[in-house]
Amino acid sequence: MILLRLFFEFFKVGLFAVGGGLATLPFLSELSASTGWFSPAELADMVAVSESTPGPIGVNMATYVGYTAHGVLGAIVAVLGIITPSVIIIIIIAGILEKFRTSTVVDSIFKGLRPASLAMISAAGLEVARISLLDIEGYKASGSFTDLISIKGFILAAALFVVLRRFKGKPIFYILASAVIGIVFKLGT
Repeated sequence: MILLRLFFEFFKVGLFAVGGGLATLPFLSELSASTGWFSPAELADMVAVSESTPGPIGVNMATYVGYTAHGVLGAIVAVLGIITPSVIIIIIIAGILEKFRTSTVVDSIFKGLRPASLAMISAAGLEVARISLLDIEGYKASGSFTDLISIKGFILAAALFVVLRRFKGKPIFYILASAVIGIVFKLGT
């Protein structure tokens, strides 16, 4: 039963997450709340790991969720679920590619999808920022505003901002800086 649900949930993600791997984040956030397969904090970790490992982000995250939910078989089923809609769409489009290539209607549809994709990616970025920079649970527990701010998150963001300013357009440096800072934080706790 869980395998069927994994396939179905990731089929939906693959079908509706237009715009790349980060566009899957709103769907995965909802999936976290509805299934309990992973926490919002684990979602932030999944994004970090998926961004820094080879392969499509959505597929990497599906692998992670599938594995945590039902082991290796769950990972395989989740990946099959997320890629199946794309495979079906590609097969359909390949059959009538010339008509699509010259169609002004299809061109207009894709131009219309751009703002929706941007909105989904922006929402995902804000969610990752919220998880990384704010400690909602700490604030709820103490009621103190100072416990709302994640000092480590802000230090990481500041360090990454410095790296961003120094190494514009070189993502490998962002990944390396994040890894080093994450290791330092982990060793410090």
